Order: sequence, then structure tokens, then C-alpha cells
Amino acid sequence: MLAIFHKAFAHPPEELNSPASHKHGSKQPKTPEETLQEFLSVHPTNTFSMTFAQSAVLAYVQPDHVTMLRHQRLFCGFDDIYCLFLGSLNNLCSQIKQYGLSKGSNEAMFVIEAYRTLRDRGPYPADQVIKDMEGSFAFVVYDSKAGKVFTALGSDGGVKLYWGIAADGSVVISDDLEVIKAGCAKSFAPFPKGCMFHSEGGLMNFEHPMNKMRAMPRVDSEGVMCGANFKLDVYSRVNSIPRVGSQSNWTEWDTSY
Repeated sequence: MLAIFHKAFAHPPEELNSPASHKHGSKQPKTPEETLQEFLSVHPTNTFSMTFAQSAVLAYVQPDHVTMLRHQRLFCGFDDIYCLFLGSLNNLCSQIKQYGLSKGSNEAMFVIEAYRTLRDRGPYPADQVIKDMEGSFAFVVYDSKAGKVFTALGSDGGVKLYWGIAADGSVVISDDLEVIKAGCAKSFAPFPKGCMFHSEGGLMNFEHPMNKMRAMPRVDSEGVMCGANFKLDVYSRVNSIPRVGSQSNWTEWDTSY
């Protein structure tokens, strides 16, 4: 899957942007349009994409009888909310029952409903909702009406996800490492497992929501700065985690490093 969001909407961490990507003579990051075309060219017959003006692009490879995919890939949209989902949930049945969805709902449908519940100030904090998901999963949600991005990666390491910075500063998210490398040059890193990212709230570990995340510089085999890994800082804690209620917004967690 591939998701590209303009920097004005996604607000990616500054530490992802490597100075090496902008040095004269070095490999340069590509524009979002170039990265999308490269992704589509890899699977020319079974790739689906949607472009939202200048703000976002979503694309994924549709499974067919020829393409053997390691993980389930899903895409769906409802009420101006779109979800790319990779992997599977072991407790999907209990989750869709809890949220009042029909028995035929898939993981992407469930994630959209969970997001709508969070967005509209449901009874649970975001970290608890994601923590309740059991399985190997990664997802990207784009709320086109609100212009918000919400991404999460499971903690078991069964699914890989990467993110980086395009030539215009947009954030690129994909499970395809080669597409990320080609599109973001040195400005990329693995998306941290057990974490979620919101375009306004920033990055947070949903298993340890009271601890801050810290950016650790990445150095590649050539000794060049290559984005940053984001690690849980077990010695630093946030002042408080806002809980959902009539006077609070679930996206406003503290992510200062």
C-alpha cells in the first residue's frame, strides 16, 4: 500500500528529513507524483489509487489469482473517511460486535468505525482502542473532510511499515521499502511498531502512552544520516494524557521529544 500526504496536512516529524537528501550530487527525493507513478508501474494491472486534489494520494495492490500477497490488503471508504489496511485482526468478530457493525464487516470497515467513534469523542482514549486490536496489522486512515491523517502499526512485528519525506516535504507511508527508498532518498525510516501517528497529535506509543517518544538518528551502511528511528523513552513521561470528554480532543496528546 502507499499513502502520500501533503506536509500542510500531515505535519511529519522533522527528524525524518535527512540533510543528506538535499546535498548537491547526492540522490534526490522524488515528488509525490513521481513516487505514485513508480508504485503503479510495479503492479500495472491490479493497482488502485485515489487522489484528493493536492492534499493526499492513496493506492494499494488489489489481490488477484496471480499475485500472491503475504498479508491481506484492504481498502474502503465511508462518510469521507478512507482506510488502507494491511494484515488481519484475530479478534475482529468481538470488535465489530462491540462497535455494532454487521457480521460481514472487514478490518478496514472496523477501523473506519473506530476512528469515527474516536473523532466524535467516544468513551475511550485512542491508545486503548488501538491496544484492543489483536493481530498483525498496519493501517492508514485519511479523513478527507477534516484533512486529518491517522496511522498505526501493531506491536508484534508481523507487518512492516515505512515512512519518509518526499521532495516537497510531503510524508510518504508504505509497506514497500523499495518505493520508500526510491521516493524519499535518505529521508526515511521504519514506522515504529506499537505506535500510532496523528497529523495533529503526532507520534505516540499506544502500549505505553505515558512515555515520550525520542528520535534516534539513523546511519546507513555508507555512514550517511538516514532519517531517524523513533524509540520509546522509558525515562521520560508526558505530563498527562487527555481523555475523551465533552471538553477534550483525543488527538491532543503530548509528543514533545
